[in-house]
Amino acid sequence: MKNKLFVGSLPWATDDAALMEIFSKFGEVTSARVVTDRESGRSRGFGFVEYADDAAAQAAIEGADGMMIEGRAISVSLARPKAE
Repeated sequence: MKNKLFVGSLPWATDDAALMEIFSKFGEVTSARVVTDRESGRSRGFGFVEYADDAAAQAAIEGADGMMIEGRAISVSLARPKAE
């Protein structure tokens, strides 16, 4: 779980491919997913990025937290386990 990141404050137009592209510069991304509304299919403004190793995940936290994307400062942190 140390290599899975939560990415918040994403611009509404960001999709999985854009998220992958943004975060691949920090290391090997194994998955990048923008969470969407079940009914409308629109972005909910956050997503998750998973890296192949912990060092890349840490580099992404340090390098991308506060990064401006389409005029919005994104927040990047370690993902917490899903509540029961």
